[in-house]
Amino acid sequence: MLKSIALPVALLGVFATANADEGQWQPYQLPQLSSELKRIGITIPAEKLADLSKHPMSAIVSLGGCSASFVSGDGLVVTNHHCAYGAIQRNSTADKNYIVNGFLAKTRDAELPGGPNTLVYVTEKVENVTDRVLKGLSPTLSGRERNEEVQNRIKALTAECETDKAYRCSVPSFHRGLEYYRIRQLMIRDVRLVYAPSDMIGNFGGEVDNFEWPRQTGDYSFLRAYVGKDGRPADPSPDNVPYKSKDFLVVSAEGLKNGDPILLAGYPGRTSRYKLPSEIRFARDANFPVRVAEMQADLAVIAAATKGNAAHDVRYASVVKGINNVLKKTQGLLDGFARKDIAAIKDVQDAEFRAWFNKPGNQKDVSPTLLADLDAAIAADMALSEQEFAWSVAGNSDLLKSARTVYRLALEGAKPDAKRETGYQERDLSFIKARLTRLEQSYVGSVDEARFSAGLQRYRKLAAKMHPQGLDALLPAPDAIGALYTQSELGETAKRLGWIGKDAAAFAKSDDAFIKLAVKLHEVTMALENRRKEIDGNLERIIPQYMSAVIAWKKSQGKPVYADANSTLRVTFGTVAPYSARDGIVKGPFTTVEGIAEKHTAAEPFNAPKRLLDAVKEKRYGMFKDPVLNTVPVNFLSSADTTGGNSGSAVMNKRGELVGLNFDSTYESVTKDWYFDSDITRAIHVDIRYMLWVMKEVDHADNLLKEMTIKYPRK
Repeated sequence: MLKSIALPVALLGVFATANADEGQWQPYQLPQLSSELKRIGITIPAEKLADLSKHPMSAIVSLGGCSASFVSGDGLVVTNHHCAYGAIQRNSTADKNYIVNGFLAKTRDAELPGGPNTLVYVTEKVENVTDRVLKGLSPTLSGRERNEEVQNRIKALTAECETDKAYRCSVPSFHRGLEYYRIRQLMIRDVRLVYAPSDMIGNFGGEVDNFEWPRQTGDYSFLRAYVGKDGRPADPSPDNVPYKSKDFLVVSAEGLKNGDPILLAGYPGRTSRYKLPSEIRFARDANFPVRVAEMQADLAVIAAATKGNAAHDVRYASVVKGINNVLKKTQGLLDGFARKDIAAIKDVQDAEFRAWFNKPGNQKDVSPTLLADLDAAIAADMALSEQEFAWSVAGNSDLLKSARTVYRLALEGAKPDAKRETGYQERDLSFIKARLTRLEQSYVGSVDEARFSAGLQRYRKLAAKMHPQGLDALLPAPDAIGALYTQSELGETAKRLGWIGKDAAAFAKSDDAFIKLAVKLHEVTMALENRRKEIDGNLERIIPQYMSAVIAWKKSQGKPVYADANSTLRVTFGTVAPYSARDGIVKGPFTTVEGIAEKHTAAEPFNAPKRLLDAVKEKRYGMFKDPVLNTVPVNFLSSADTTGGNSGSAVMNKRGELVGLNFDSTYESVTKDWYFDSDITRAIHVDIRYMLWVMKEVDHADNLLKEMTIKYPRK
C-alpha cells in the first residue's frame, strides 16, 4: 500500500504559497500543503490523505472515465447519472425506458448488468518508476526509435505488475514526460446498476443548462461492484457476491454553508496548463473551430436519421449525450478564449520564463537549443494533428472502426505479446470485445450509413493540407456507400466478434466490404501512426527538459507546481463560494428545489416529475431543509480545481464525509483546463441533501438509505 513517496528534488520547497483553489495534487504531495489544508479548515491530517490505504482515499474509485466512491461495505458505489448513462441506456428499450422513468432495484436480485464497459478501478499502489523508463536512453535515437523504446519499457513494467490478473496497471507520464509513475488498480468487472433517478431529475435542464449556473440537476446514480465468492474480481455471473469494500464514505446530511472548506478526490482527465502560447492559438484559431463544426454536423445527421423512431433514438441516446457534452465544453473554451485573451497572458508568462531561462546558470542540464527545438517540435505536432482530425472525419463509421480494430488485432497477434502495440496485447482483448459488443445497444445500420456518408462529404471539403497523403484515392465514392452495408456482416455482434483470433490471411481473402476497406486503408493508417511516433518521440525528448526548467523557474518564485491532469487520482480543495460572472452580477453558491418548480415547463428539458413538484409545493423537506435557505439545496458551487473525469468525484467536508458529488463547471470556468482564474473558476456539485431528499420523498429508495451510513442533522 502507498504510504509515502519521496518528493522529487525538482519539486521541493515550491508549495509554500499555493492557492487553496488551484492545483490538482497527487496524494503524496499533500503533506507539503498541510498549512493550506489547515488554513481553510480541513481537519484530516495531510499525511492521512496521502495514504491510499487509509480513509478517506481508500474509498475513492475510478470508473475509467468518471470518478466515484464506495458508500457501503457491500460495494455500493455512488457516481453521476451521466457516468452511469451507458448502463442505463444499455438496459432500456422504447417500452422499458429507464432513461425516462428511472430505475430502482429494491433487492440485490433485481440489480441490472452494467455491461462490459462498466468497470470499477480501485487504486492500491503508486510508485515512481521514472528511472526505469528514462535512464540510459541513447541521445542518438530518432524520435520514433525513442518513442518505441519508452513504450517497450512501459509495457515491461506493466506486465511485471499484472502477474496477478485481478489487477490492471498503467504507467502514465507526469509533467509532460518528466516523470513516470506505475499505478496498480484492482479491476472489478461485474458492476450492476442499482438506482438511477429519472432523466427528468438526473438530467434536468439537459443541454440547455449544461455548464450553466444556476443549475438544478440531480446528477447521481448508484452502482454495485460484484466479485467471485473468493472475493476476487470475476466475469459477470449470477453466482457472484457484492464486493466487500475495505472502506466507504460516511454520508453527512448536516450540510454546508458559504465559505465552508471542501475536499474533492477523483480522477481528472486532461488539462493543458503548461501549453505554450502557440499551442493555445492553434486550439483557438484552427483546431477547436473545426471540431465544433464537425460535432454539430454529426449531431444533425444522427437527429435526422433517428427522427420518428423511438427505438433508434434510445440506441443513440448515449452517443448523442457524449457528443453534446464535448461540444458544449469545446464551444465554451472558444467563448472563454474570446472573453479573455489567454494566449496573450501566456505570452507574458512565456516571455518572463525565456528571460529567466537565458540568464547565466539557468540552463543547467538542458540543450542550449532547447527553445528553438521546442518550437519546431510543437509546430510539427500541430500540423500532424490536423491530418489526424481529417482522418477521423473520413472514418466516421462504427462498422469501419470495428473492421480496422479486428484487422489491426490480427496483424499484432502475429507478434510476441511484448512486441505488440499498446491496446492490442492479450491484456486488451476483453476491452476490445467489450467495445465490439457494445454496438448491440448503440448501432443502427441506416444511422451509421448516414454518418459515414456525411462524414466523407465533409472530409472532401476540408483544406487540402489536412488530407493525409494517399487517403483520398482509397475512400469509397458517395454512390458506393450503401453497397458497403449490404455487403458486410459486421453489423451482427457474433460476426464482429468472430473476427477476433483470425490471422491476416483470412482478412486478405475476405469478401466482407468493410473488412476489405479496412485492409485497403491500413497503410495510410500506419503512415500516420509512424509519423505520430516520430513527433511524440521528439516531444518526449524536448518537453521534459522544458518542464524541468519551468519547475525551477516557478520554484524561484515560490509558486505551486503540480502536474497536468492525466486521469490519475488527484485531490483538490477549496471553499463553497459564489462568483461574479460579469460586472454587477454575482451568482451562487446554492440553488434550491424552488428553482426546479420555477423552471418547470412540462416540456423537455425542464420537465420535472409530478411527485417531486408535489413535494416542493407541500414543502415536505423534513430533516433535509437547510436552516439558512429554509428549503432543500440542490446544487452548490466551490472553488475546487476540476475538469472532465472529475464527474462523480466525492465532495467531502472538513472531516472527510460525503456532502456532494462533482458533476460540472460553470461556463465561465471552461478555460480553466488551460488557465486557472481563481476569480471566476467554479465547480458545480449536487448537494447530498437533495440526493437523499429525492431518494426518500420521490423515489422511495429506502433500502439504499438504510444501507448507507448517514449522519443526519441534530434536532
